[in-house]
Amino acid sequence: MTVNRREFLLGASAGLASATLATKLSGAEGEGPKIRLSACDWSLGAGGPAGLEAAKRCTLDGLEFSAGSPAGKLQIADPDYRAKSKDKAKDLGLAISSVAMGLLNDCPLATDPRGPAWLKQTIEGTKDLGARVILLAFFGAGDLRQGDELKTKDVDAVVQRLKDAVPKAKEAGVVLGLENYLTAQQNLAILERVGSEAVQVYYDARNAVDAGHDPAAEIRELKEHLCQIHFKDGGSYLGEGKVKWEAVRDALNDIGYKGWIVLETSCPSKDRDADFKRNAAYVRKLFGIG
Repeated sequence: MTVNRREFLLGASAGLASATLATKLSGAEGEGPKIRLSACDWSLGAGGPAGLEAAKRCTLDGLEFSAGSPAGKLQIADPDYRAKSKDKAKDLGLAISSVAMGLLNDCPLATDPRGPAWLKQTIEGTKDLGARVILLAFFGAGDLRQGDELKTKDVDAVVQRLKDAVPKAKEAGVVLGLENYLTAQQNLAILERVGSEAVQVYYDARNAVDAGHDPAAEIRELKEHLCQIHFKDGGSYLGEGKVKWEAVRDALNDIGYKGWIVLETSCPSKDRDADFKRNAAYVRKLFGIG
């Protein structure tokens, strides 16, 4: 997920452990694994090269790109856009931490006929950018729940489309991360049906709190199946909202998570750079990182 990052190949060895995979997701060439901070381009209000410049000003280590808006060809599939983004990342010494398919909230993976083509484009674009995690969003129209019940037909369709995408993801060394309101057990059941380390969970502690779940307990339950994590807390600064971040940190430490923490935070003061710097400083202090 960064310039000069150590590359991993999912499924290259039958004995490859998921914990090792998580380490390789986070480690750079010649470096041990560590926590690094990124931000969602939609939270910063800027994407591509401009988003990377904003991330640099906000003292971050990288940026999570959006795949693009619904279209036959997504922005992430544009080689010129990717080339300019890679050049800017190199110039700034930043990484592209991940790519998010937020368009799936309005155009659900379960039902939109363009979904498989979008997955293919995003996998190819993500590999070219040097990132190793793709966030698959399941909110809004794409929510896999109907009240307290699962939409079983949609879950079945998602499982099949994930299975179909796994060979391409493995070839590219990319993990497909599911972000949703489901419980850890429901997510693990989906992962078991897919049956590949190329599909994991992209976790968001505030989403879990809003859904009535215990983030710390779920993180421990997901363990090596957690590929990346969002930090946000509604309209509050981190540390001033509903999430018990010390408990989240302890759980992440317990499972040995070393990877990207991606800020999806708001701007209470309306000063974006100041607010992101404040939240980044909070996370660094929380984890004791420089």
